[in-house]
Amino acid sequence: MRLEEGMLAYFRDIADEMVSRFGISRSEAVARINERYENAEISPYPDLMCHEFPEYWAYGLYYYPDAAGRLPSGDEDEDEDIDFSALKVRPVPAPGSPAWTLRE
Repeated sequence: MRLEEGMLAYFRDIADEMVSRFGISRSEAVARINERYENAEISPYPDLMCHEFPEYWAYGLYYYPDAAGRLPSGDEDEDEDIDFSALKVRPVPAPGSPAWTLRE
């Protein structure tokens, strides 16, 4: 996907959140973003997705929703009743897949 500078910075913020919150490598964070948004049409900053903080998107890229269909939002008050230990982590994109070869 092609991004202008504002949205590129926003996606970098999402990657930063994934690295700091989940302890994954920057390469893995970028691969997860590339896999999910590879064919997405993203408008210039501020795209509609910018109405949410980067941590909101980071959680959706890393975890599957819980049994009630919820994902953490990054807001401690909203997330207090979510059992993080019960959340299932999405699989890492396969090594050698296009997600790993695309760069941020």
